[in-house]
Amino acid sequence: MVEGVATTSKSALRETLQAARRRVADDVRAAEASLLCGHLDRLANSGDTVCAYVPVGAEPGSLDMLDVLLQRAGRVLLPVARTGADNTALPLRWGEYQSGRLVTARWGLLEPAQPWLPESALAEANLVLLPALAVDRRGVRLGRGRGFYDRSLTHRNPDAPLVAIVRDEEVVDELPSEPHDVLVSHALTPNRGLIGLLSGE
Repeated sequence: MVEGVATTSKSALRETLQAARRRVADDVRAAEASLLCGHLDRLANSGDTVCAYVPVGAEPGSLDMLDVLLQRAGRVLLPVARTGADNTALPLRWGEYQSGRLVTARWGLLEPAQPWLPESALAEANLVLLPALAVDRRGVRLGRGRGFYDRSLTHRNPDAPLVAIVRDEEVVDELPSEPHDVLVSHALTPNRGLIGLLSGE
């Protein structure tokens, strides 16, 4: 648990949380990824479109989660991140996930090959899985700070759950927030499973 997070700067929090993730042993990370896969049946339904992402570095989860989602739902869209001429984040575009057919992109990310869908494809999703460094019980999500999701979530289906995937310790009481933050509805953690945030479930 990160103490005093509501009064800590976002940049300092990001450094602390990322350092903690890097200290997680490989076998623990693999076990947590397996547990996260086991929770997906509760999230996705047959015929759903799921917007997900490829975990990178020490992020919780694995490519196996995408295969489980694809088998369960039938359609998985992954983000394509690009910046503008001034290096600011553009709204995410989306590509269809096909197992074993990801390509290496900027920042060491894996993404689907072209053709890509426009940012409005996010509105087709019945479920949106989001990367996060931490979430709080109000639904405030702390991301990596580039702003890709902040610029993209305006295109979402308002009825689609927004689920941040984090480690159990990364669900905290309160995070610093800003007026433009889009609140997530749930967190998904390895040991606690799906945790309702906004509704207090």
